[in-house]
Amino acid sequence: MSAAGRVRIELKRSTGFALNARFEVPESGVTVLFGPSGCGKTTVLRSIAGLERSNGYVQIAGHLWQDDEKGVFIPTFRRRLGYVFQEASLFENMNVRRNLEYGLKRFRDADGPRRLAEAVELLGIGHLLDRSPVQLSGGERQRCAIARSLCVHPSALLLDEPLAALDQARRREILPWLERLRRELRIPILYVTHSEEELMRLADWLVLMQDGSVADAGPVQQVLARSGSAGSFAGDVPMLLTGRVRDIDREWGLAAVACAGSTVWVAARGMTIGDPVRLSVRASDVTLALARPEGLSAQNAIACRVAGIAEAGSGPQRLVRLDCAGESLLALVTARAVHALGLTVGMNLWALVKTVSVLG
Repeated sequence: MSAAGRVRIELKRSTGFALNARFEVPESGVTVLFGPSGCGKTTVLRSIAGLERSNGYVQIAGHLWQDDEKGVFIPTFRRRLGYVFQEASLFENMNVRRNLEYGLKRFRDADGPRRLAEAVELLGIGHLLDRSPVQLSGGERQRCAIARSLCVHPSALLLDEPLAALDQARRREILPWLERLRRELRIPILYVTHSEEELMRLADWLVLMQDGSVADAGPVQQVLARSGSAGSFAGDVPMLLTGRVRDIDREWGLAAVACAGSTVWVAARGMTIGDPVRLSVRASDVTLALARPEGLSAQNAIACRVAGIAEAGSGPQRLVRLDCAGESLLALVTARAVHALGLTVGMNLWALVKTVSVLG
């Protein structure tokens, strides 16, 4: 995934908060800005949009929106971007159709009506067009707000914790639509969240933020593999595996997913052969063995190689980084286990996965 732009944001406030964020933005897919509340994620997004005047450089999808060294600053209303906040902010005196048409007024392109129809189809809101926003659920309102932001044919889509105001049921309702945006849009999507579930389901590129700065950035699997020693997930690091459904065992309701050079069995959940699948495996759910064991309830054994061993915090635990046919896993084990198994970098062994979470 090649980079489509660069962001450098610097900001100092009288409260003592300092922001210094530098990272690249890939040309498509979802870039997740992840970190605890107050670390600067939303400020970065507002600065990219021009809503917050920070020092720095912003260039996305071939559009230079800010370059302080050259005296360039494009105002927000001239930046072709879509921005969706935590609250949908639809006009309650207009029905959904008129809300979307209002979004077209910003640039008045000749093909605006066609793009509106495409946004309606992409977000699945055709049956909502004649309703008032007050008649919509929280998830429906956010889908309409996203559709309105797409009507301007944005060069980038900015989503600032769009699920934060929703309950768990509404989050589960809208996440599949966000995954569809990730698959079908060919523009950069910058997504702010402190939800691990949203990160794992949506991220292609990950920017880890902490105390106003970028702790790490890059392809999501690579950053997660490095994040254990940074303490971003308190040691129990989730890792992302990607694969495709190879077979379905309908008798037991299981799907065989080809990934990490092996076959991983998961609950089928309506899958069909050939479907792409994202899987999440936590470091604490991985056990290590020198030989492939038999007679265990654990169904998933993955051949791998030790790529690194690091301390996990200040206690007796260690994070063992594993290379599984080019995919990464982490195992959270004790230092005593590392010694007993004689683990060294480059050593071949088996990762036994106790729990696999299907994302989506």
